Amino acid sequence: MRLSRRGLLRAGLAGTAATALGGLASGCAVPTGSTGRNMVLWYWSGGLSDTVVKNAKARYDSSVSLDAIQIGGQYRSKLITTITGRAHIPDIAGLKGEDMAAYLPNADQFIDLRTLGAEKYKDQYLSWKWDQGIADDGTMVGFPIDCGPVAHYYQYDIFQKAGLPYEPADVSRELNTWENFFAAGEQLRKRLPGTMLLTDVNSVFENVVQQGSKRYVDKDRHFIGDQEHVRHAWALAVEAKRRGIVSDLVNGTPDQLSAKQDGKLPSELGASWAAFDIKNGVPKTKGRYRVADMPVRPANNGGSFLSITKACREPEQAFRIITWMLNAPNQAQGYVDAGLFPSTPASYGLKQMQEPDAFFGGQVTTDVFGPAAQKIAVAYNSPFDVALGQPIKDEIKNVGVLGKDPKKAWSDAMSKCRRIAKHLGVSY
Repeated sequence: MRLSRRGLLRAGLAGTAATALGGLASGCAVPTGSTGRNMVLWYWSGGLSDTVVKNAKARYDSSVSLDAIQIGGQYRSKLITTITGRAHIPDIAGLKGEDMAAYLPNADQFIDLRTLGAEKYKDQYLSWKWDQGIADDGTMVGFPIDCGPVAHYYQYDIFQKAGLPYEPADVSRELNTWENFFAAGEQLRKRLPGTMLLTDVNSVFENVVQQGSKRYVDKDRHFIGDQEHVRHAWALAVEAKRRGIVSDLVNGTPDQLSAKQDGKLPSELGASWAAFDIKNGVPKTKGRYRVADMPVRPANNGGSFLSITKACREPEQAFRIITWMLNAPNQAQGYVDAGLFPSTPASYGLKQMQEPDAFFGGQVTTDVFGPAAQKIAVAYNSPFDVALGQPIKDEIKNVGVLGKDPKKAWSDAMSKCRRIAKHLGVSY
């Protein structure tokens, strides 16, 4: 079964991002790297457009035999294993966005793309996305593939029945604060009993954190997950639970999909790639969904990079391939093929990106996601964010699903964070 992009993200997060390159077990079977004119590209299912990969092979066939290989399972572990083992290393390697913080401290394992002329392409890409691929010492490790601007997916007919704004522009304008958003959830439940605005409290907590410019650990290796930006996100998630606008369902389960199908869960905050999850998960809702801005400001969830490893024998040629595959027209094709929302703003006005989407009632969803992608706040991405953010996410989930006392849950989260920070050498 092919994993959804949401599933791929979760799988990528299974490994702690703070793990150093040398800390993973070796022994996985991997393909052979380049010899002579051969060049190997590693990526994962859905990580690149199949059409663009096929066209790249044909375009550069006279000079390079490009072997593009989809790596299954724990992609990051397999890539790091080959690098530490110094054998069978791919020339070009995809790097998942949620793993970038683990790769950047080991920038010396990759070609600094600045040395190949990357700077001349910078203005063609979202500035915040470009910066995510750069290490603290200035080394450019990753060239941007896609991004994941978050928006509000909702069912048009259900909002209309509940007396809520239902045209995308009206929803964006009137549900533009968390208070207005929560009030809409209360009205939805009152007018249509048994109907919930969101699946769980985590969708509030994680998106509020992602809206800001801080996460859990700063550049000085200091834990900041106890500061106001996280406390605010926590308080809003608790408020969503108190006001009864979230369900007790679990994302991706048959029960949740059934609730969506029946209009009992007609709303969610999701990244651009979630559109494909909705289409595949509840295909019978075709024509019922629309997309609007999320409250306050957009967040980002997902988005990856291509890198060139130090093992590459022809980095200049590899760079030519990368920059062609990730130009504006090809990124637009990536959105059509795999839901990879472009990191190149020039893509947004192209024909492929401006086609009305029948699933979304003929709406041109790029008109929502494009502006959102250009408003993402820049945040420092620490290799310790995953390890020190997880206890807080686990405990807010306990509040939402198990009804745990929020004060006790916060205290328990901070205790776990203190222990983990001490273990990782992060000051508290």
